[in-house]
Amino acid sequence: MTDAPAIQKLWNLAILETLITFNSVPKTRLEVETAIESAKCMLVAEEAGQVIGYASFDQFRAGVGYAHTAEHSIMMDPDARGRGAGRFLMTQIEDEARTQGFHSMIAGVSRSNPMGEPFHAAMGYQTVGVIPQAGRKHDQWHDLVLMQKIL
Repeated sequence: MTDAPAIQKLWNLAILETLITFNSVPKTRLEVETAIESAKCMLVAEEAGQVIGYASFDQFRAGVGYAHTAEHSIMMDPDARGRGAGRFLMTQIEDEARTQGFHSMIAGVSRSNPMGEPFHAAMGYQTVGVIPQAGRKHDQWHDLVLMQKIL
């Protein structure tokens, strides 16, 4: 749990200042620790001893029928974007998902996040659907793009 405060800081920055996530309520330390403990995998990227990003995955939906489909989350420090750490984290969690027997990885990407779709496309994800007006934040509706990669 030594990375929990850094993960909490990055997560809450995304919640409060971006449209990367539709959540609008900051995460408590307990919520972050619970998320870390319950994830199938949670990895961090560090630079000069500081956490600059994290990625995690879990089963896409409950139930045996979804046992081989994962959904991931990735958050990067805005100052660390574009330097390869996000790509490294994605590669690592995809490798771990394969090791755990997952067949595909889902990304739920806010269409209002201008970096999300290009990043995932560059990582080999394909758009498989769009849910119009799936989330509401800052008094506006936002679309959710579903992207998938067969591992």
